[in-house]
Amino acid sequence: MSTEVKVPTLGESVSEATIGQWLKQPGEPVAADEPIASLETDKVAIDVNAPHAGVMGQQLVKEGDTVTVGALIATIEEGTGAVAPKAAAPKAAVAASAPTAAPASAPVPTAEEASGAAAVLSPAVRRAVLEHGIDPASIKGTGKDGRITKDDVVAAAQAKAASPAPAISTAATASGPERREERVKMTRLRQTIAKRLKSAQETAALLTTFNDVDMSAVIEAREKYKDVFAKKHGIKLGFMSFFAKASVLALKDIPAVNAQIDGDEIVYHDYVDISIAVSAPNGLVVPVVRDCDKLSFAGIEKAIADFGARAKDGTLTMEDMKGGTFTISNGGIFGGLMSTPIINPPQSAVLGLHRIEERAVVRDGQIVIRPMMYLALSYDHRLIDGREAVTALKTIKEAIEDPTRLLIDL
Repeated sequence: MSTEVKVPTLGESVSEATIGQWLKQPGEPVAADEPIASLETDKVAIDVNAPHAGVMGQQLVKEGDTVTVGALIATIEEGTGAVAPKAAAPKAAVAASAPTAAPASAPVPTAEEASGAAAVLSPAVRRAVLEHGIDPASIKGTGKDGRITKDDVVAAAQAKAASPAPAISTAATASGPERREERVKMTRLRQTIAKRLKSAQETAALLTTFNDVDMSAVIEAREKYKDVFAKKHGIKLGFMSFFAKASVLALKDIPAVNAQIDGDEIVYHDYVDISIAVSAPNGLVVPVVRDCDKLSFAGIEKAIADFGARAKDGTLTMEDMKGGTFTISNGGIFGGLMSTPIINPPQSAVLGLHRIEERAVVRDGQIVIRPMMYLALSYDHRLIDGREAVTALKTIKEAIEDPTRLLIDL
């Protein structure tokens, strides 16, 4: 007896998804509630779990196919089999076999079987394999069910680089290096990111204002209290909580920066829900830290750390992504010196952070070296005037340069 597996409810206003990866192959044993497939939606990846224990049956759709909510995608069969079912041998062939023939030797694995998890490589892993020129069959996966992760590919590439290079034949040198191309269908998440960013450019009147900030005071405070903070709260004290708190001050002072346009109306929010851009395997996602105006530094740091870990594991939910009145994007962790970030519709502003570097600045008539960071505030000029944008960014700058302002609400 078989049980049908259908696409679950994906979230509000989401009606379809893409089969990102089959986590179980036909014939493999499946435990109750064990993920058998990963679906990619507009925002996050969602696992499809087995309704009960048994054996993976038919896969009715392929990886990359688009499916709708309620669509039948697979079956779960009764039993505990551990190998993929094989087609029965023709009766004539069975009759012709000699009864005294010696047992056949174990079948030799095919190249595809030998490559193990290569058949279920994620797009990010496939790109890494191509970039580093690593044979996935030579990599031992450390991910779930032995799947290969991007970190596994990077580690294999580093090991390969450290080993002595094999001698290259003259014939191979003469023919030149092999050139390859691979076409990979854009994930649904990447397609949505592309559409939303293009829509933001076409709809909003985007403008960016810049400033720089002296990070000396925040660095000093972080260095002074990081050990005590970690011991008390069980989380590291990072820079993002300072900028989130500084943004709260600015958004409370300049409500338009925390507002959004809805048709011919302006929607003002009396709360601050900050979308924090984090990197996920399939692209940038922006989970929302809610009520930042009410959270402590520790509360903000814990929320960000949790989102970062779940983004890497692909376990963020639709609810994590909903809402948000303002966005902070930290391109500095990748080494970016300056950028013009694009707003996250329907929000009206985004704060871009960049790398910290020592620069010569003038203080009290003296040239001194200070750890400086460029800040960028992109905003929708239809709603936010230049004066308001510059004032908001200046408020953030002053709060970071004098963190006492965060305590006394200045």
